Amino acid sequence: MLPPVAPARFIAIAGNIGAGKTELTEFLCRRYGLAPFYEPNDQNPYLADFYADMKTWAYRSQLFFLTHKFRLHLDLHGEPGAVVQDRTIYEDAEIFARNLYRQKLIERRDFDTYWALYEAIRRTLRPPDLMIQLRCPVRTLRQRIRARGRSFEQDIPAAYLRRLNALYEDWYARYDLSPVVTLETDRLDYLTDLVDRVDLFQRIERHL
Repeated sequence: MLPPVAPARFIAIAGNIGAGKTELTEFLCRRYGLAPFYEPNDQNPYLADFYADMKTWAYRSQLFFLTHKFRLHLDLHGEPGAVVQDRTIYEDAEIFARNLYRQKLIERRDFDTYWALYEAIRRTLRPPDLMIQLRCPVRTLRQRIRARGRSFEQDIPAAYLRRLNALYEDWYARYDLSPVVTLETDRLDYLTDLVDRVDLFQRIERHL
């Protein structure tokens, strides 16, 4: 059987909870006619339980995300045109699972099993053609989380978001699979500010 046809362009958007991934995904789809692939938060049957009791549900929730994101990654390779993905499979492992392990919310043997599966999956995947990395301070993340009103997110501690931001910075420094565009989303208003919008277009189109 022939492998799936690779998309003409694969743009990935990475960033912490509330950093602006979905908003940017929608904006790029309107601008460039991309096919969107979104983070499957609403489909995770463990997510509400996870935020209520992280130690009990962390491993199962992360396995769901890894499995679903792998399937999503395979699906986007079947798209005939350009695609944009809201959060990558790399973040599931490098940021969220690693953070839960460091906080002792996932046991060592479970994490070792998870990581071996992730490494095997990663070797099969075609990396993005462009990675857009979003940076945003914790204060702004919390404001956006409150504003969008998802009930299961409202009690996320600031310390949790800070740990995720630190892991993102570490991963950003190591990421070398594709060209990168970095956006400081607390200071960027590409929706209403023409200068910011033109700058964003120029930086992205340099890679397209």
